[in-house]
Amino acid sequence: MGEPPSMGLETGTGSFKHKGSKNKDGEVLQLQEGERGPTPAPWRQETARAEAVLQVPWKDEYRSTAADPRPGKIHQWLQTMTYIHASDYWCEQPQQEMMLGLGKGNEKRCGALGVYKSYCSVICSPSSVLYATEPRFIPPIRGLRGVYIHINMLYESDADHLEEQGKLKALRSFQFPCDQVMLSESPSSSVHALRPADIKIVTAIGSLQRAQGFGVHHEHLLQSTGKSLLEVSVETLAALISSFNPSVLHQPPLPGTKGVTSESQAIDLLHQAEGIVKLMKENQMMDFQNDWKLITVFFSAENPCSSCASTLLKNCILDNLEKLKPVLDFLYNEVPKAFVNLVDFTELTTLSLACQDHNNASMLKISGFHFVSDKLCKAYFYYATIGTFNPTKLESKYSNPSNQCSCFGEHSIFSDSILRWSYQDAWEKLLERFDQKNDFTVVVQPSLQESNLLLRLGRDGFNTTSKTQGETLEEDYISMALSLWNNMMEPVGQKQPYSATKTLRVRCPSQESPYLFTYGNSNYSSSPETSSTRETSQERSYGTNIPCFDRDPSDTIPVSVHNLKPADIRVIAALGDSLTAGNGAASRPQDVLDVLTQYRGVSWSVGGNENISTVTTLANILREFNPSLIGYSIGTGKETTDNAALNQAVAGDRAEHVPAQARRLVELMKNDTRINMQTDWKLITLFIGGNDLCEFCNNPVRLSPENYTYNIQIALDILHREVPRAFVNLVTILPIASLRELHASRNTCPKLIMRILCPCVINPKENSSDLKKLVYFNRRYQERTRQLVESGRYDTTDDFTVVMQPFLMNATIPRTEEGLPDRSYFAPDCFHFSQKTHSQAARALWNNMLEPLGEKTDNQQMEDEIVLKCPSETEPFLRTYKNSNYTYPSRTLNYGSQLLCEDRSPSSPPATSVHSLKPADVKIIAALGDSLTAGTAIASDNLLDLNTAYRGLSWSIGGDASLENVTTLPNIFREFNVTLVGYSTGTGSENDSNAFLNQAVPGAQAEHLPAQARNLLRLMKTDPRIDFSADWKLITVHIGGNDLCNYCKDPGHYSDVNFTRRVQETLDILHKEVPKALVSVVDVMNLLPLRQLFMDSQTQCPTYMADYLCSCVLTGEDNSLELTMVKEAIKAYQLGIQRLVESGRYDTREDFTVVIQPFFQNIKTPLGQDGHPDISYFSPDCLHPSQKGHSQLAKALWNAMLQPVGQKTDSLDFMADIVLDCPAQNKPFLGTNKNSNHTYLPVEPTNEPTENWGSDLSCSERAPSSHVPTSVHELQPADIKVIGALGDSLTTALGAKPNDLQTELRGLSWSIGGDGTLETHTTLPNILKKFSPNLFGFSTGNSKETAGFNVAEGGATARNMTVQAHKLVELMRSSSEINFKEDWKLITVLIGGNDLCQYCLDKETYSVQKYVKHLQDMLDIFYEELPRVFVNMVAILDISGLRQIAASYSECASIVKSICPCVLNPEENSSKLQEIKRINRDFQAEALQLVNSGQYEEREDFAVVMQPFFRNTLLPLDSNGKPDLSFFAADCFHFSLRGYAEMAMALWNNMLEPVGEKQTYNNFTRDRSKLKCPNPEKPFLSTLRNSGFRNSDLNLEKSEPSVPYWAVVVAAVAGVLVGSLFIWFVSGRRAKRHPQNTENNTKETVL
Repeated sequence: MGEPPSMGLETGTGSFKHKGSKNKDGEVLQLQEGERGPTPAPWRQETARAEAVLQVPWKDEYRSTAADPRPGKIHQWLQTMTYIHASDYWCEQPQQEMMLGLGKGNEKRCGALGVYKSYCSVICSPSSVLYATEPRFIPPIRGLRGVYIHINMLYESDADHLEEQGKLKALRSFQFPCDQVMLSESPSSSVHALRPADIKIVTAIGSLQRAQGFGVHHEHLLQSTGKSLLEVSVETLAALISSFNPSVLHQPPLPGTKGVTSESQAIDLLHQAEGIVKLMKENQMMDFQNDWKLITVFFSAENPCSSCASTLLKNCILDNLEKLKPVLDFLYNEVPKAFVNLVDFTELTTLSLACQDHNNASMLKISGFHFVSDKLCKAYFYYATIGTFNPTKLESKYSNPSNQCSCFGEHSIFSDSILRWSYQDAWEKLLERFDQKNDFTVVVQPSLQESNLLLRLGRDGFNTTSKTQGETLEEDYISMALSLWNNMMEPVGQKQPYSATKTLRVRCPSQESPYLFTYGNSNYSSSPETSSTRETSQERSYGTNIPCFDRDPSDTIPVSVHNLKPADIRVIAALGDSLTAGNGAASRPQDVLDVLTQYRGVSWSVGGNENISTVTTLANILREFNPSLIGYSIGTGKETTDNAALNQAVAGDRAEHVPAQARRLVELMKNDTRINMQTDWKLITLFIGGNDLCEFCNNPVRLSPENYTYNIQIALDILHREVPRAFVNLVTILPIASLRELHASRNTCPKLIMRILCPCVINPKENSSDLKKLVYFNRRYQERTRQLVESGRYDTTDDFTVVMQPFLMNATIPRTEEGLPDRSYFAPDCFHFSQKTHSQAARALWNNMLEPLGEKTDNQQMEDEIVLKCPSETEPFLRTYKNSNYTYPSRTLNYGSQLLCEDRSPSSPPATSVHSLKPADVKIIAALGDSLTAGTAIASDNLLDLNTAYRGLSWSIGGDASLENVTTLPNIFREFNVTLVGYSTGTGSENDSNAFLNQAVPGAQAEHLPAQARNLLRLMKTDPRIDFSADWKLITVHIGGNDLCNYCKDPGHYSDVNFTRRVQETLDILHKEVPKALVSVVDVMNLLPLRQLFMDSQTQCPTYMADYLCSCVLTGEDNSLELTMVKEAIKAYQLGIQRLVESGRYDTREDFTVVIQPFFQNIKTPLGQDGHPDISYFSPDCLHPSQKGHSQLAKALWNAMLQPVGQKTDSLDFMADIVLDCPAQNKPFLGTNKNSNHTYLPVEPTNEPTENWGSDLSCSERAPSSHVPTSVHELQPADIKVIGALGDSLTTALGAKPNDLQTELRGLSWSIGGDGTLETHTTLPNILKKFSPNLFGFSTGNSKETAGFNVAEGGATARNMTVQAHKLVELMRSSSEINFKEDWKLITVLIGGNDLCQYCLDKETYSVQKYVKHLQDMLDIFYEELPRVFVNMVAILDISGLRQIAASYSECASIVKSICPCVLNPEENSSKLQEIKRINRDFQAEALQLVNSGQYEEREDFAVVMQPFFRNTLLPLDSNGKPDLSFFAADCFHFSLRGYAEMAMALWNNMLEPVGEKQTYNNFTRDRSKLKCPNPEKPFLSTLRNSGFRNSDLNLEKSEPSVPYWAVVVAAVAGVLVGSLFIWFVSGRRAKRHPQNTENNTKETVL
């Protein structure tokens, strides 16, 4: 921004001319003082920003003084300039000087200018920044020619602000959550404490060389915008910083640096630096010596280094660094106060490295296409970026074989990451020389991976037509710039590389570290650590002593692998990945580049360098027994070199590559003349899986435990089939998650490499589902390989076996004596093994080979001293299952049962009454239910099989095989009646013929049960095998699990009333339509004990699937809201079914009854001998029972059916030895109510009424603060002198008087009533009076004259809040009883019920936007007019609870429908009902966002806090399971005195609970002692700040949250949706007919 142009301002009024002397219409614009200028046309009114730059002469009278700091008439000028935009208008020096001196009546705030958010600043050229925001003190400034007044007006959208600041349209798509913060009084003097607000100017230089042979021109990509990455980066960073410093300048890159130019056209970086510095020195808007500068240097090496040329790589990097030194030296010497970002773009040429001329042609494969020629390569990259790629046409056009290219050698993730890190490491060492001054630093920021960008453009090009490629590329450049910003907010060592596929969130400076991170303030050092740990002798020497005296071979070459001695082994070989290839094993510490070297000669399982005295490997150990051993690898090199020999491990390989390794190994052995394939004994070690686990999260299906094991099986099958006389070591994969400890420790590990090499291990957050999934996959890899070996598949011949060697199964990361991860056991990349670990692994493997099966070490700690074992004298062989006398666990378990009943005869004559029904009388068996009855995953051995329904094995209806080997209820009944029909067999859906009368549907909920009953009825009536009228039928019904799993998401839909009603509808259908039937209702299962399977870290359960499987039960803390709700629901479900059956509703006929089988009420989790859950009773998902579990369920169900009603078992122990009972001789019938002589218990009487609804307060400390606090964040209950309230009839306490719906008993109002005492009437004032006896403002009696400061009105809606607010302010201002300015005031607001009830009648008037706007207007009145205020904003409750009351009580239905038609009238599951639920939720969420927006936090004496106790209120139930009307008034709509008391207690407790920890529900449990006491350590009413969400030294100018602002809002809004928004897609999966629902239907009523 330079000097304003010379234009005239006319006398007395101020004349603003458009650039070019006239406005757009050619007219001079005249503005009177106080008049607003024109709104710039290009912007919408609601999101407009206005900027103006004024130059006026400076006079001493403009200076504020300490005595009178008001900014005076500056604001009059600001007001006239509201809509003047800097790019369109200049206001020049007036011909007559306008006085800006101080005067009365001119102390308006920026907020008075009529904008939603605003900040004003006065910019004094050339170096000082002043504030015109009240009450800032403007310091004296002398010697200035003029004052530049810079106005920034920002409306509602932060994104729009960023857009206008940088003129970048694409910035709209990114949210900027940081608070608008003004400059500090004094910018930092140290670059290591530099805050964004301190930065005055942003600029960049760049040399983005295009690699030779690379065909992409950015000019082609930017035709529509013409903006380069340099330009976009500068504009984006300036836009972000402007939110902290509105006066920040940005210096565009020099002309000619746009885009990526060829080498001949590129402007030399040094010349660019000189040009930029010159411009900054000449810029009159900045002080070059004293202003902080942010300079970004984009550097791209002229000669990119290929990682395949590892020997030349170091020299290549150093050559490139030399070219950058002069540039950084110049900036270091010439530019004071500078923060320099260095962004290395060399990696952007990764793709170009793939296309270089080589003598040998090879093929490039990208995105599924192979390329042969260099031109075709280039063409792909070019056309991919412009979206017109056609491989067929290009192949014909660019297939000249004379110009072929090769993708560089062994390009891999591993080599790429090493290359990238090597550059970064070299940069950091170079930059140490530039960290000698306190006002200058250079920080390397992670590479911006344009390779991802190009491929993304190529992908988008096929599908996107809505954006030009230039617009798309500009968006990606903005993403890169935002990534750069985010990394400036990250400590060195924790910065993340940019990825075009990742959605970015803009990071904000933290409270703890509000500065840009440098090497100095990150506590980061790239120099090697020195450890104080004393090394053992074994650590210094990698040799080993062999203590064995007997090293002789067998007398004759053995023919059995079970008699194989170490000295009998003639050939050694290995398969695997880089851990077996030896990558980095002998590398020097810190030499990360050398990790590319494969030190196969020291590989633990097959290396043969030197001998055992200096190098410990398995091969060298065996050479001490057989010096003629062959096959071991020596030296270095790839698997294709002669040195590798039979070490065919390939760096980077996964399990899917091992079969190919096995085939190569077989061919090598067959073609080696030294090997007699038929007679020589061979030892082959296979170790694989690390890379699978490192990458599994990117493709969990391809890298599943099943596929992992299958690929190993293929490899072992090849060896088994083609390699005679072989002993195969299958080494168990180690627990790879321990690698995270090394990454998290403060050490010199190359964290970037670790993240790139193993993202699925390093990147997940602690306790995340991703981390749980990793641990699960890891364990399943181990378990399934063990199962493969123990299957006996490889024990079919006497000369071949596979033995699991488990020494790494439970290994932990090696530690120093100080207990820290010891990186000396790792290669320089902190990922591969060092030679120390290779030696230890060799010793451990050798010992494992000599240990019998069943006694093998499975937790070898690498830091322990490992002494080599010797073959035993009695068993001098390598141990196998056979010579260990080990029996593999049977894989074909028998789950049959014995039935010892002698009397299996039917009734004679045939039974006519269901109460005299014998087992043999049953002819038809059927079942209804969910996945438990459908048989989901019963016989599954992997998660991929979870969709299979093994109906033939189902506990209650399966009929596979016979009772001898499959225990199910039908198989038991078939022992009594062989002609039984109806049972299901095999697998399939309910529609398959083999399902027969098993009509259970996986995922079914209670609402689906009636449809199942109708289908069952149809099948029974139409099947020719069934005599519908004459045959006795047994129908088992079990439902409820899925309802409970989804309960917390929609408590209204899954309420116990609805559940019972749906079960009743089902039973009614059967009762009405089905003759001769006994319906066995198995009680709702108590699912809570199953949590133990997912909470125990030792189980192999897929904890990451807990959300998907059953989120409301399996996730969350033990005392969480969700779990509390589920516990109550389980009891209510069980009680509802009990009352339904015991009502006698189904005992009206002799041939029909319903009996509850209650054994599911109390489940005992099966535990193994180690105390951990025994998951053998469950399928792989640990939720559905396995066949073993189903067998137990079938036996429990059979026994329960024989037990008399009233004596039935109500618990199930999975591990109990359940013996099948037999019918009693005297009563050989299935137990029913009648034949059990059972009398149903009468309904429990309700409790006697309580005399009063008072409370007891046990707080001993009730004194006020030692001095009247000036900060609301230090306000104690006793400091409150005045109380007030706004709202509707809830606050007027309508209904508090029994059977009186006309009288408003304001004296009993929960939030403002003061009648009686706390002991008799629980209200907020009565609680506060215990702390502040002189409290004033509460209501008494029932007249408005005694209402005090209770201004609530019956029938009020949100639009009435401003009237009530003005009324309350005037009442307080005019009261002689209070000190208006000094007394602390507490105001409670609850409004919105009537808005919801009337929403459908006028959606515009009662819209969410209007609701929030009215609340905002109310709060603005308080904020501007009331001193010393704490505002309780009570969250509106879920009003749909009214529907449950109406459904339960017919006498309530008509009343509440007239009061609240929009909630009560819509049909269940209708779109109208879904809409009102959504509006209800939006009222909660938007009000919460308003409260937490930060706009009411500039005043130290004002706070508004959301009190959320109503958010998820549980509807109180009576002993019959119905809503307890004692909490409600006679209209079933308002609360009774009892209900109001509960509200008061919940509000008080909320006020004391920290934000983020407030209870979001109220379960209406009567307890006089529920009131909490202030925390002795922090006895204040909780606010955002004193709860840790705001800076403790918050001032008017700066607000930096301890967590980002957006996190506060998101976390709070998430609280609004607790219980309703966790994983809604599960609801859709389990309830196909129930639409996906994110509403929060908690049990409560309103108004």
